[in-house]
Amino acid sequence: MDLTKYRAKLLGNEEERAVSPVIGVILMVAITVILAAVIAAFVLDLGDSVGQEAQAGVTIEVDEENNEVQIEVMSLGNADHVDLKSSDFGSDTSEGDSDISGMTVGDTVTLSESSPDDLNSAGTISAVAVIDADGTETQVSSEDWDF
Repeated sequence: MDLTKYRAKLLGNEEERAVSPVIGVILMVAITVILAAVIAAFVLDLGDSVGQEAQAGVTIEVDEENNEVQIEVMSLGNADHVDLKSSDFGSDTSEGDSDISGMTVGDTVTLSESSPDDLNSAGTISAVAVIDADGTETQVSSEDWDF
């Protein structure tokens, strides 16, 4: 029994073939490389090293007429809370560096020069968004004052 006729029908001749063997090999190599890269990413946990930054909406307004700084948390985004940090708080704080922590949406803090616990006559205050789960801290707003 001669199967040459059936082979010609199944494979087709040179003009009827859809993909040349060279292109087929190139496609197979490309698929293998892509699969190897995906498997390596899962095995080596390359995706876990990518972290996210904490986000929050905070407004800081300096009122130089009344010597006050007002801070309001507008939104938390992906942060758990907002901390205020400054090395320019008044002299009654320990080592001249203090912070106000745990602010959430709607919280407003007004700091003034008139109270010894609050502000020096010049300085900078920063709002820092915090994600508690991984300890990520990101500065989201900062303002200088000079009364």
